Amino acid sequence: MTMTRVLSVALIVGVLAGCANDYGPKQTGGAVLGGVGGAVAGAQFGKGTGNIAMTALGTLIGAYAGSEVGKSLDKSDRLYAQQAETKAHTAPVGQSISWNNPDSGHSGTYTPTRDGTDQAGNYCREYQTSVQIDGKVDKAFGTACRQPDGSWKVVK
Repeated sequence: MTMTRVLSVALIVGVLAGCANDYGPKQTGGAVLGGVGGAVAGAQFGKGTGNIAMTALGTLIGAYAGSEVGKSLDKSDRLYAQQAETKAHTAPVGQSISWNNPDSGHSGTYTPTRDGTDQAGNYCREYQTSVQIDGKVDKAFGTACRQPDGSWKVVK
């Protein structure tokens, strides 16, 4: 998938999400992120018009899934998750850092899986994260790199 198509899909999903004012910001954000991820995944299949159809289908499925996760996480859930994420930046590889919101019953983990460096020489960590909402577990994988100012940026 070309970068132009990814950016186009992201723009379309963002515009459509902005029109849906019945949803809260966490649900809208989840829909946008899910839609972009779904578009990228869908674009891996088909050729020509089939590729466009799969990209569109991936966008819709990703937006729906992201919306569902996003609407379920409230501000305090995100605070607990952010604290666990911060601890995971310095945890040994393989050690899971858990979070739990006793008010909502939602929980999750961050597990660093590998250390390395990016092309600029910044320290990076691959990680696996999971979120449990109403008994359903969603998992994701990513990479975050420490920036020169000490902050961390998710790069993948």
